[in-house]
Formats: sequence, structure tokens, C-alpha cells
Amino acid sequence: MNYTLNQLQIFMKVAETKSVTKAAELLHLTQPAVSIQLKNFQDQFDIPLIEVIGRQVYITEFGKEIAQSAREILDQVQAINGKSQAFKGLLIGTLKIAVVSTGKYVMPYFLTDFLKKNPHVELLMDVSNKTKVLESLTENEVDFALVSIPPDKIAVEKIDLIENRLYLVANAENAAKLQGFEKNMAILDEMPMIYREKGSGTHYSMERFIERKDLVVSKKLELTSNEAVKQAVIAGIGISILPLIGIRNEIENGELKIVPVNGLPLQTTWSLINLSNKKLSPVALAFKRYLEENKQAVIESRFAWCSKY
Repeated sequence: MNYTLNQLQIFMKVAETKSVTKAAELLHLTQPAVSIQLKNFQDQFDIPLIEVIGRQVYITEFGKEIAQSAREILDQVQAINGKSQAFKGLLIGTLKIAVVSTGKYVMPYFLTDFLKKNPHVELLMDVSNKTKVLESLTENEVDFALVSIPPDKIAVEKIDLIENRLYLVANAENAAKLQGFEKNMAILDEMPMIYREKGSGTHYSMERFIERKDLVVSKKLELTSNEAVKQAVIAGIGISILPLIGIRNEIENGELKIVPVNGLPLQTTWSLINLSNKKLSPVALAFKRYLEENKQAVIESRFAWCSKY
């Protein structure tokens, strides 16, 4: 066999995305270039790595094993490059983080100074819902995951960052109608409750709160991002329970109002987690040390506004 590191990277990316087109986009290559290298890589094996049914790419069981091996090889190559640069006093490599949707309002502030101090470090940050983020972590595709509700069935180490507080919010018109609604729950019959999709931490928190309050939600909508939920609430379609961290501007300019409710805000904690048994790369270890030493300064400079609510 005579495969190249480039072919390993291309096949791994095709396996991750299940798409030649998406792999080409992420690797900044043309689709024909990816297809040619993929074919050259496949020609070195007697067993199929992928199957194409219609326009959908499926990774065979053998292909999944090879993709995992490719990832391990490329990680080792990166580690070798990192060690050689370390002798020159440079930190080099890729920091891979999976972030739950609302975490995009949190994680960048804890990354900014670290990346400025280490200009040779590359960042790969994938934003998705909690279920997919934890899948990326358990499948060893990322170094860290940012979540507001740590998993209870996965052994992880965690660094707590900031509080995550969720409030009932509405636009100004609906907020006025909701004053005192806890004494007249029928008001809720006229206002749809807008949820995030199942699998998100926000959806889980909303369900638990509604169960505890024994509320009957007669009208329910489900949207696939906090941004979509936020815009629907602003438009007056319904009401929702949203994390404060993602609605600062809308609260301050009056597009959204916090509706006082007994039992709110819900409180969790934004935590950066990694698998307990994972051997972290030099870049990941350096970032973890940076957070432990600097997180309080970041909180005070970037998130002091949260204390107003």
C-alpha cells in the first residue's frame, strides 16, 4: 500500500460529512480533486470503503474502521509537528471544540486571548445541539465540548465557566398580557410555547420546568435554533424560555421582555468537558491550563453585565 497523508485526510473528511461535495468545501479543494484522491485511496483496498446509493454516500463498516485509523494517524502526525515546534518555543496544532448552540455566545470570549497569544494554533469549532455535541466527544472527534448540562453516563473532566440562566421571555405586547398569568393559567392557552428541538439542552430544561409547575401547554411550536426561537418570540408568534446569554441585545433594546415567574430563572453552568481517559494534545493541554489560570478575568471583563438580571 502506498497511500498519502492527503488521501487519509480526504477520506476521513468524506467519512465525517458523508458527502464528497461537503468534504471538498471543507478542505478547500475541487470536487473532482477529492473524487480522484478518494478513488486512488479505495484502489488500495479489496474491501469497499464507501457505498453510493442514489446520491447518498454511506460508509461501510470497514470504511468506519479505516476512518478511525486515519484520524489516529493524522493526530499522531500533528503531535509530531507540535513537538518539533515546541523545541522552538512555539505552540502549534489544532484545537477542536464542539459547542452547543447557545454556547456560541460564550466560547469565543474564552478563546480570543489564547489564540492571540498562540498564532500558530488553528481552531475547529462545531456548533450543534447537545446530542450531536456529545456524540462528537464520545467518538473522539474533538478535544472538548461546551455544554450547560454535563452528561451523567460519560466519564468526563470539566472546567466550570459561567452560570447559564434561562428566563421566560416575550415581546412587549405579549409580556403585558402575561402579567399575573400564574393566577390565571388560561392565558397560556392563547400563546404558543416555542421550544428548541428535542436533543437540545434548552428543550430539556423547558420540559423539566413545565413538569415541575404542572403547566398545560395547549399550543406548542418547535424550532431548530435559539436564533429562530428568538425571532419568533420577537415577532409575537409565541413565548419561550431562553438563556440570558443569547438575548442581551434584544433585552436592552426592548424587543424582548423578561416575564417574572416563580421558579425562574432556571440555572445551570456552562462547562468545558473532555473525556477522562483522553490523552490531550499539547495544544489542548495548553488551552486547559490557560482557562484554569484566566477564566475569572474573562468572566469579569466579558460577562459582568449578566449580574444586572
